[in-house]
Amino acid sequence: MEIVKNAVVTLNYTVHDPDGNMIDDGKNPLVYLHGGYDAIFPHLEEALHGKSVGEKIVVKLQPEDAFGDYDESLVMIEPADLFPDNIEVGMAFERVGEDGEEDMLFRVTDIAEGKVVVDGNHPLAGTALVFDVTVAEVRMATAEEISHGHVHGAGGHHH
Repeated sequence: MEIVKNAVVTLNYTVHDPDGNMIDDGKNPLVYLHGGYDAIFPHLEEALHGKSVGEKIVVKLQPEDAFGDYDESLVMIEPADLFPDNIEVGMAFERVGEDGEEDMLFRVTDIAEGKVVVDGNHPLAGTALVFDVTVAEVRMATAEEISHGHVHGAGGHHH
């Protein structure tokens, strides 16, 4: 069966940076609903359209087609007294916007001299990604999966 809109696709994959450094070993297959449901990067989904079980592709995504370019304006230095006493490098928190909604995830990247450096960029922002993908399974989605916009069951969403 070919990958078409509303197909549930299972991929075996790895992701490297352009220098060959492993980003994701793909230990768990990726299962997604194909056809513009924003489950995977659009350029990768486009490259998979029409492929069948057993086909292999290699797709290189530039930063703007993956997690975006690195934005220096999303790096801020804040006074440590704005944070809990147990703050550590690597912790993440969501910034609450003026409307009271959580609007952005920030990671703590450094703590020194009473200051905390936080970064709102995705950890892979600014990085090109090379996907090495093999189509493992393809089936048509159920009506419920299509109405919910995601895969249910093994490898997918569980309600």
